[in-house]
Amino acid sequence: MKSIIYILFTGFLIAACSSNKDESNEETAPVTDNMLIHLDQKQIKNADITIGAATVRNMHLSLQVNGVIDVHPGNSVSVSAPLGGYLKKTDLIPGKKVAKGSVLAVLEDQQFIQIQQDYLTAKNKLLYLEADYKRQKGLNETKATSDKSFQQVQSDYSNQRILLRSLAEQLRLIGLVPEKLTETNLSRSVAIHSPISGYVTKVNVHVGKYVTPSDVLFELINPEDVCVSLTVFEDNVPEIAIGQSVKIKINSKPENEYKAVVELISPNIEADRSTQVHAKLAEKSSDLMPGTFVSAEIELHDAPVTCVPSDALVKWENKEYLFITEQTGIYKMLPVETGISNEGFTQIKSRLPASGIVTKNAYTLLMKLKNSGE
Repeated sequence: MKSIIYILFTGFLIAACSSNKDESNEETAPVTDNMLIHLDQKQIKNADITIGAATVRNMHLSLQVNGVIDVHPGNSVSVSAPLGGYLKKTDLIPGKKVAKGSVLAVLEDQQFIQIQQDYLTAKNKLLYLEADYKRQKGLNETKATSDKSFQQVQSDYSNQRILLRSLAEQLRLIGLVPEKLTETNLSRSVAIHSPISGYVTKVNVHVGKYVTPSDVLFELINPEDVCVSLTVFEDNVPEIAIGQSVKIKINSKPENEYKAVVELISPNIEADRSTQVHAKLAEKSSDLMPGTFVSAEIELHDAPVTCVPSDALVKWENKEYLFITEQTGIYKMLPVETGISNEGFTQIKSRLPASGIVTKNAYTLLMKLKNSGE
């Protein structure tokens, strides 16, 4: 009998403890979803939560992009041999400085001799045809010779002039001056001269190698006039305009800031949905070498944007959120994409509800959510 009474008494104690535990749980803020929190009226009042809506404000916008230091097309040159030949001499190595017009290499080939021979032969023949043309012209005027004979001489003379001019241009193409060429100064070699002042970046040949006109012998750049090539994605292209200011930073010296101005905007969208924007640097700097990766901030115009008070935003696990009122006492944490911040307001790029945004003491809700999750 005592045992039965003891068991019944123990059961009542367990039931009472369970009832007390349930009542205690009702006073906390249970989480029904990963992003939901429930508060009763007392908790809402103690938290001093304010509900509002997003507003539209004029803000000075900027766009964060990445890019690379580049050189203008005219300052980056690939050097080839117009007629090919054997490389006889060169002393170039990557990094060597060269001046415009200086000799980069010397080529040898039999065809150089042949072109010079053809030019001198054509030149001598032209002298004969010119004299014959003048003689035939005089005879034709007195009708001492037929028109047909004169026309033939005139045609031969004109064709020879064309041939001589063509051979002269071929000589100029390989760096020889036709006006200075005589039978006593024929050369089997020609020199390749630098088209720009700058530095050698690549040497693709060695002495003794035969090169063709399609082979790139050397690559040169002039780093004195560099620009910045920035990658801008399709959605942001309409915001970019020529003349906008750009702030440049490099990883090796993040404390330094370099100024530039948008100079060109490519009208083509690439496969990755981006385009290239070129900016001209305000001042030259030895730190900005071609190929250097940069981070940049393009200053846009003042524009109306959707924003909320900066206090409405909370940060959790490297992401930013707003709390949205689902219904009375129930709040949902909503991930958002933010833009610039100015005068206590932050731009929101994500779509937002018309109202019901927690604009004050949002961190109180975040703390309760985290504590409830634990």
